[in-house]
Amino acid sequence: MTGASEGSASEGSGFLAVDSGGSGLRVVVGTAERGELARQASDEPVRTGDRGIDPEDFMARLVPLVRALTAGAGPVRLTTAVVGAAGLASLGAGLRAELPSALAREFGVRRVALAADAVTAYVGALGPRPGAVIAGGTGLIAIGTDLAGWRRADGWGHLLGDCGGGAWIGRAGLEAALRAHDGREDGSARLLACAEEMFGPVAGLPGALYPRPDRPAVLASFAPQVAACAHEDPVAAGILRAAARHMADSAGAVCPPGGESRVAVTGGLFKMGDPLLVPLDEELAKRLPHARRLSAEGDPLHGSVRMAAELSAGPLTLPGDETLLSVTTLSGD
Repeated sequence: MTGASEGSASEGSGFLAVDSGGSGLRVVVGTAERGELARQASDEPVRTGDRGIDPEDFMARLVPLVRALTAGAGPVRLTTAVVGAAGLASLGAGLRAELPSALAREFGVRRVALAADAVTAYVGALGPRPGAVIAGGTGLIAIGTDLAGWRRADGWGHLLGDCGGGAWIGRAGLEAALRAHDGREDGSARLLACAEEMFGPVAGLPGALYPRPDRPAVLASFAPQVAACAHEDPVAAGILRAAARHMADSAGAVCPPGGESRVAVTGGLFKMGDPLLVPLDEELAKRLPHARRLSAEGDPLHGSVRMAAELSAGPLTLPGDETLLSVTTLSGD
C-alpha cells in the first residue's frame, strides 16, 4: 500500500534516514522524541545497472552501516525509513519494487518513504512549507511545491540541461578560453591562462575530455576558476550572470504563486559565494518578486532526517508523487 501520508507510528519508534548520491551513502539513526542518535557514512556510491539503481548493492552497502549505528546507539526499534536517492525519479524502479520489503526483512521497518534527492534537498532547505529550492552542484535542478503536488524543472544532465550548474559554468568557461585561443570574439585571455594552468595546452582538451566517463565532474572542476576571475573579467562575470538567469528561470517554473512562497538554494555550487550569489539574488528578485528568499536550513541528509522523524510519529505533510516521493506501509505494523 502506497501514498505519501499513510501509516501511523507507535510511541518511541526509531527511524533510519539515508542520503544516497554520487559521493556515497550517509545514514542516520534516531527517534522522533530524541532526534538524531548516531550517523555513519560510506564514500562508495551505489551501483547503477540495467534496472537503474541496484537494490541489492544498495542493501549490501547499507546493512553494515546500520548495524554499526544501532550497536553504538543502543537498542533502537527501527520502524520507519526514509531514503533520499539521486536518480530515483528516472532510475528508481528497482528500488521502489524491492527496497521496502528488503528493509522490512533486515531491520523490521514497516514504513518506508523513497524520495528523490531533490525532495530531500527541498525539505532540508525549507521544511514542509510551500516554495522552491534550487539544488546546484555538478548539475542543477529546481523543485517546488504548494503542498498539494510537486513540480521540477531541469535536472536533465549535462548534455541536455542542468543549465547554470557546475558543469554548465565550467564548460562555458572553457569555451571562452578556446575562443581566446582561436582569436574569436568574446574570448577570455584570463580564462585561457587558467585553463592551461589546470589542464595543459587547451588544444589537447577535446581528446582528454570527451572519452572520460566523469566528464561532467571534470567540467565542473573549472567552475571555481570562472568565479575567481569574475571580479576582473567581464566574460567570466557574464557566464555567472547567465547561470543565475537560468537558475532563476528554473525556480520561476516551479515556485507556486502567492505571497507565502519561499525560495532557497542548496548544494556545493553555491560555495563559490558572491560572484554567483549576487547576480542570482538579483535575477530571483526580477523573476520571483513575490517569493521570500531564505537561507537553506540544512542539506539533503537533514531533509531525510526531518522526514523520517515526522513519518515515525505520524503521516507526512508532503504530497506524494509516483516518482519523486512515495510511502509504503507493510503489514505487521
